[in-house]
Amino acid sequence: MLLGLGAALGAAVLFGVAAILQAVGSRKVPTGSELDPRRLASFVVALLKQPAFLAALVLNLAGFGLHFVALRLLPLYLAQAGIAASLVVTALLATRLMSDQLSVVEWSAVVAVCVGLGALAVSAGHAGDSARHHGLTVGIVAGLIVIAVLGGIASRSQHASATALLGLLAGLGYAGVAISARLLEDGSLGDLLSGVTTYTLPLSGGLAFVLYSLALQRGSVTLATTPMIALQTITPAAVGVFVLGDAVRSGWSAGAVGGFVLTAIGALVLVRFESVKDPVSETATSTEVRPAGPDRR
Repeated sequence: MLLGLGAALGAAVLFGVAAILQAVGSRKVPTGSELDPRRLASFVVALLKQPAFLAALVLNLAGFGLHFVALRLLPLYLAQAGIAASLVVTALLATRLMSDQLSVVEWSAVVAVCVGLGALAVSAGHAGDSARHHGLTVGIVAGLIVIAVLGGIASRSQHASATALLGLLAGLGYAGVAISARLLEDGSLGDLLSGVTTYTLPLSGGLAFVLYSLALQRGSVTLATTPMIALQTITPAAVGVFVLGDAVRSGWSAGAVGGFVLTAIGALVLVRFESVKDPVSETATSTEVRPAGPDRR
């Protein structure tokens, strides 16, 4: 339990720093990019030319390594809530690096995330079995197809609703990463290579990463990140409890529910600190290609 929780919190730190760098890098790429197979390669190449984006990618990969450990050792509701603490990291970094100030409500949100995680850690029981679940695997594959199709449609629009939809789809993609990680079977290399979830895991992560980058181009970071955080936290938690058998300590159900709700609400309040402001935002926007029409940030 302690190893898993430590891994989740370590991942949260890396993800929190990476969020700012990803926003800077994504906004230097022309906003005409779409999730189109004919243009996807050029879009990815353009992203990889941005040093800030490359740094974000490295941090995200390192963070996922720690997150994977947490997903294998903890109930999904605790592992995902721990990752939501990345918003606390981003908020605290914003106060130090960008001279941004936390309001009373936002400081309350920081406290809520910390208290909620503490309640979840105390309430958590054992993680459910990490074994093949064919129905859930089929659901993940079908979900990836739907996410890719809807993402392709949304990426053709510059409307604010497209930003929210792309963020929501990215959240579902990251939820697929968490669920796939739990469904990986322990065993030989042959068993691992024959499992469908061995491939749905990186596909879900890659698709979610691209969708979130597209969302960051089109509108405010708050609008892109709020649905992403909500879906990537709530969806795996529900699947873990209702399908995979993640347990809560006897008599601690109310503490677990309360802790999860506190953490989720606190994280959503802090979403605005994923925004890149002041000196950093000026650097980010000074060289970017701006879309036609009013500035929506």
